[in-house]
Amino acid sequence: MTDEYYMGKALEEAREAARRDEVPIGAVVVVRDRIIARAHNLTETLNDVTAHAEMQAITAAANHLGGKYLDQCTLYVTVEPCTMCAGALGWAQISRIVYGAPDPKRGYSLIAPHALHPRTEVTGGVLQEECARLVQEFFRRKR
Repeated sequence: MTDEYYMGKALEEAREAARRDEVPIGAVVVVRDRIIARAHNLTETLNDVTAHAEMQAITAAANHLGGKYLDQCTLYVTVEPCTMCAGALGWAQISRIVYGAPDPKRGYSLIAPHALHPRTEVTGGVLQEECARLVQEFFRRKR
């Protein structure tokens, strides 16, 4: 499977978030070519500012694996993680992060570029236009 395939699955989660009137960010965690966790933003549903897609995916993947380290996993997320999520991904020792659209205002790479584990590989820009368009359309409708 390709990065585009798995990002497509993360986009499905983002679309589900939009249907629930959540900021449309989705994530999946993959290990050995198998999706073990799917998540999307739940900050409005749970009334919890920490309920980002990445945080939900980390918890689901750790529960699936029976341990807190995701050092054999890849996270696919439609928008670059924020500092909070990057810190959690660092503690989880995620092997790889693939994101769609960069976040020039709140993305970890601007605010906390060293938040991730030193061995974490990062790939950005996968299906970037589609990922960005989903968020832009959501906020356009809100305003």
